[in-house]
Amino acid sequence: MNQNPVSSIRLRYEQVCEKIASAARKAGRTPDSVCLVVVTKTHSLEVVRLALDAGICDLGENYVEEAVEKIKEIGAVNGLTWHMIGHVQSRKADLVAQNFDIVHSLDSLKLANRLDRFAGEAGRKIPVLLECNVGGEESKFGFPAFDKAQWEDLSAEARQIAKLPNLVIRGLMTMPPLYLEPEKTRPLFQKMRELQSYLFGAVPQCSWNELSMGTSSDFVVAVEEGATIVRVGTAILGSRPPKD
Repeated sequence: MNQNPVSSIRLRYEQVCEKIASAARKAGRTPDSVCLVVVTKTHSLEVVRLALDAGICDLGENYVEEAVEKIKEIGAVNGLTWHMIGHVQSRKADLVAQNFDIVHSLDSLKLANRLDRFAGEAGRKIPVLLECNVGGEESKFGFPAFDKAQWEDLSAEARQIAKLPNLVIRGLMTMPPLYLEPEKTRPLFQKMRELQSYLFGAVPQCSWNELSMGTSSDFVVAVEEGATIVRVGTAILGSRPPKD
């Protein structure tokens, strides 16, 4: 007999949680020090509802308009947190500020100013993570941070963002190159942790406790290297349909 969809999602979710717990313990941390965000981008509203029925309460989206439709359809759910994990165009900052509970992908001072403005208009304070490009890929967004010589400029911009009244810096996020071998990603996760330590000293007025890094292919390595948030979709929900 085929397992029902909710049970299948719950089983895969629990399996990922077990791997996270094992990796956390290996690193001398407690399993509850890691938040698992289930990535629902391009999945249907039906799949999102199945995920909620499976007990999942942290959902990650990449595409603003698609996400806002889901958020409005789902409505208020106790304990549900919507994470914006994809690139945010400045012209869509108002939708993000009005609808998301946390933004992982703050990648410029310009975007910070717009999010702050719209968050203020909406009467909200939004937790944000600074997205950092530690892999040096030209195709990736994020504050340049692949060379330590760039970290001083990053800290200067972080200090400006810290002054914005409606944004609250909580830490860092990265989207490293996608390698077939997860171990190849480890040095980049280690660099993120080093950058985190640097910012604790350079910009002490902010909390840098969160490290959002690791996806379906490398979340175990990410947790071993200090991730406090991992973003996993395929390993839990299966292959996602292509975006139109």
